[in-house]
Amino acid sequence: MDVVERSTRLPFPAEAIYAWHARPSAFERLTPPWERVEMLERTGGLADARALIRIRLGPLGIRWTALHRDHIPDRQFVDEQARGPFAHWVHTHRFVPDGVSASVVTDRVEFGLPGGALGAAVGGWLVRHRIERLLAYRHTLLAGDLAAHARFADRGPLRIAVTGAGGLVGRTLVAFLSTGGHTVLPVVRRAARPGEIAWDGRSRLDRAALEGADAVVHLAGENIAAGRWTRARRRRIRESRLAGTALIARTLAELRRPPRVLVAAAAIGIYGDRGDAVVDDASLPGPPGRFLGDLCREWEAAAEPARRAGIRVCHPRFGAVLSPAGGALAKMLPVFRAGLGGPLGGGRQWMAWLSAEDAAGALHHALFTDALDGPFNATAPAPVTNAEFTATLGRVLHRPAVLPVPAAALRLAFGAMADETILASARVVPSRLLASGYAFRHPALEDALRFELGRFANAPGPSRIPP
Repeated sequence: MDVVERSTRLPFPAEAIYAWHARPSAFERLTPPWERVEMLERTGGLADARALIRIRLGPLGIRWTALHRDHIPDRQFVDEQARGPFAHWVHTHRFVPDGVSASVVTDRVEFGLPGGALGAAVGGWLVRHRIERLLAYRHTLLAGDLAAHARFADRGPLRIAVTGAGGLVGRTLVAFLSTGGHTVLPVVRRAARPGEIAWDGRSRLDRAALEGADAVVHLAGENIAAGRWTRARRRRIRESRLAGTALIARTLAELRRPPRVLVAAAAIGIYGDRGDAVVDDASLPGPPGRFLGDLCREWEAAAEPARRAGIRVCHPRFGAVLSPAGGALAKMLPVFRAGLGGPLGGGRQWMAWLSAEDAAGALHHALFTDALDGPFNATAPAPVTNAEFTATLGRVLHRPAVLPVPAAALRLAFGAMADETILASARVVPSRLLASGYAFRHPALEDALRFELGRFANAPGPSRIPP
């Protein structure tokens, strides 16, 4: 039997921390983005839950059934493996008051591997390290989430409709909002289940189901960077963004009780290639004539009906969102892990990036911040060149990153998409977001990559978050 334990003091009451864990999507929120874990079935609450989970290890899928026991309201619950890969697994979650408004959160995992002493000798150190990474991630995430939600606690929980809830940013946002006590209404293309809103993304949207929503976050749209921009693909990209945004805006404008705010995603592609120039929120869009820039201008303009109806409309212009669960970083990881990564093109072009946690955080901040009206840059405050990015990623992964990919090869593979995305220089900074009071969780690239990849600089140990 082996034991891994981690304790963190947080400036929040034990009851609030317990409530966070008891809300929908807590499991999804606590699952690191580098793990391939899927909740297949769940019944009950913290006192009597039964969960069926699938863990993917390469091509294999391992099923794990967990049961909850030894529940103490506001203080403790225990997960025990009923069926799965371990000979023994018991995970105890404790929330112990420490002073008037602080608590110590402790996670204690007792595990045993199949095969007895031989199994422990062969795989025990690897499993232990994996659990240490998991607990370090969870405690850091929990502290950040509780602090972010506390900033707007006096504004009350909201009913928030979200399109694109199954996408990279959408999944993160939905879990973040749900564990914060908000009611999330995913807007889905399939048959809507209770608590969901049906639409087709172009012409049909369940207007009645939107009545009573306090806010709408619109993230849906065809992936811009998924491949070459053929004529058919350009048409799909345009239709998904323009028609979808226009449908949302028109529908909200016609509601008897419209929401207070529409947060409609946009992109920094509106600025075009700016070389070494610093681009802030006051910078003008790039000249017309490029597909991405023209698309972004029309995309933001499509929300005008909601603005005319008196709804506050804001457009977070996103840079590259970093997560191993999807997007550009996920595509780069296999190459870099193999030691074959390196700068793209000349490596001198600037990259505006954002961690997945700060992407969700910026959206949450925009929901409550009236000063964010219109477009604002949703990027980290420290853009880097592509050469700096690749060197940092290689350092975090402990791999060389010296094999360049020529610009000609990128143009051959991706056509115009390479020039307008991969090779375009975007030294974008988030002036309005910072001025409005948003506190970045990951303002520096290396910290963001280490958190998102679970590559913590120091060995995880007990933590203390001061009050």
